[in-house]
This record gives sequence, structure tokens and C-alpha cells, in this order.
Amino acid sequence: MSFLIRVQLPDSPGTLGAVATALGTIGADILSVDVVERGNGVAIDDLVVEIPTGRLPDALITAAESVEGVEVDAVRPYAGVLDTHRELELVEEIAARPADGLDVLAEGVPRIIRAGWSLVVKHSEAGLHRLAASAAAPESDLTELPWLPLERATILDSEDGWIPETWKELGTELAATPLGKPDKALLVGRPGGPMFRAAEVARLAHFAGIVAVVLDT
Repeated sequence: MSFLIRVQLPDSPGTLGAVATALGTIGADILSVDVVERGNGVAIDDLVVEIPTGRLPDALITAAESVEGVEVDAVRPYAGVLDTHRELELVEEIAARPADGLDVLAEGVPRIIRAGWSLVVKHSEAGLHRLAASAAAPESDLTELPWLPLERATILDSEDGWIPETWKELGTELAATPLGKPDKALLVGRPGGPMFRAAEVARLAHFAGIVAVVLDT
């Protein structure tokens, strides 16, 4: 089985290698690595690792945190490897299919920023509209999004009153960014965490800005 494990570790030579060695002692194989954020002597890395059948994911936490200064933020099942540089391919696909652009966007974004799902939503005088959704997006009816209109990309409070109870029960972390005009937004959810980092939200905003220009939305 493959898992995505997010770790905080000292940003110093050899630390990631030490984590890889520790994971190797339990039979875990690192498939891919992505640096999510770096600063103040700390790095946040996402690792996709494969562990032998029968091995519990808790063993990943124990192994990684056996390295001094390393903390595990989250571990969750993950299919495939990190697809962190697919933005250009997705923009090209959206440009080639502008009539379906929002659907292509909603389906592709979770793979880029490692979210569980995404929605494209719009607020108007007539109410809230769900314009597009990824296949894994929850069917919950959203009656209000008090943060719309949205001026800039942001991490949303996962305990706010507008959030459906089922999302809260799953520990869903949320982030959103304007998509063109402030009344339209791309909302992404990450059930079970980890929380979105500032660098991830900035990346999401940059990508949404490009797509908005491509679709002239």
C-alpha cells in the first residue's frame, strides 16, 4: 500500500536521508518527494511511500520520528506518485477544452495540490451556484459561503458554522482562491488533513489566476 506522509524536519544536509534510512528499516520504499515549504531552518516535505502488505501505517510515524527533530504532520492513503509539476499540462488541457474548462479544472486540481476534492462555486443575487466538482467531491448542499466574495486565496477555518457536519467529522481542511472575479472561487478540501500551508495556498492562487485568464472568466 502507498501512503502520503507529511513531515517537518530540520532543513539541514542529511536529515531527509536519515528519514529515508529510518523508513527503510521497516521495509518502506519512498516513491517520490516534494518540498512543500521551507523557512526558519525547517522544511515541510511530502513523501509518498510504499509499505509491505500487513505493515500498519503507524509504523511510518514511529520510524520517521525516530530521527531527531522530525515530526509527522499526517499520514493518509495515496494512489500513485506526487504529480507536483502537472500545472502546465492541466492548463493546456483546459485551453483545448474551454467549454468543459471548469470541469477539467475541478478534476485536475486535487492531483496537483494533493487535496481530496475540489469545487468551483459562484455567489450571485439568486444564491449559491455549484459550477463544477471533482468526482470525489461531497454531495452536501451548501446553502451559504460567508467568505464569498473572496478577494485573495486563504485557508478557511475548518470549524466554521457554514461547514457541513460530515466535513467536520472527517477532519476536512479547506482552502479557497478567487477564480477570476471575487464572486467565483475554487474550493479545495483535504479530508483528514494535513492542514494547508501558506506555500500551497500561494501556489493554488497562482494556478487559479492563470486558468482565469485562459478561460477569460
